[in-house]
Amino acid sequence: MALTSLAERQARLEQQRARLQREEAKIREDARKARTRSLIEAGGLVDKAGLGELDANTLYGALLEVASRRSDPDQVARWQAEGGRAFDREAKARAAAKEPLILTLVGAQPALVTARLRGLGFRWSKVLQHWEGLAVYSEAKAAADELGGTLQRMAPPADASDAAKSGAMAASARPASSGASVDAAE
Repeated sequence: MALTSLAERQARLEQQRARLQREEAKIREDARKARTRSLIEAGGLVDKAGLGELDANTLYGALLEVASRRSDPDQVARWQAEGGRAFDREAKARAAAKEPLILTLVGAQPALVTARLRGLGFRWSKVLQHWEGLAVYSEAKAAADELGGTLQRMAPPADASDAAKSGAMAASARPASSGASVDAAE
């Protein structure tokens, strides 16, 4: 009896060791993936800053100079502010190029097509049975032509500041009615 319980305890300990080894391997793998992702993001930022075409020595020298200045809190604050402004400008430029669109396709679409449409900025409307969203017209038009669909603009393309002004003016010009259409009274 004592041998059986000893053998059982040894088997349980082996299982626990194996489980701990699997968990440690998973932690190491997750850390490796996080580091790889961080390196890829850093490389993307180097390319985005226009430094990707520099030769390795020049780029490394520039990065060493930046590294030597990172102990200066004022310099780091300036870098953060400039980076934030650059990201904001890029986001505004991307948003300004997009407009509300409706894409109608016949039949159900395969996963690759739906992933592409979502990447363009569309989402599926279950109620209206079409794709809608904010997207760049030329990219959406190319996809619609390729997929045999029809693309509609929801509003004429306008400058973002003009759209905000006209939206505010339209809101202030609306009567506080009970929901009746203004066109019906005319």
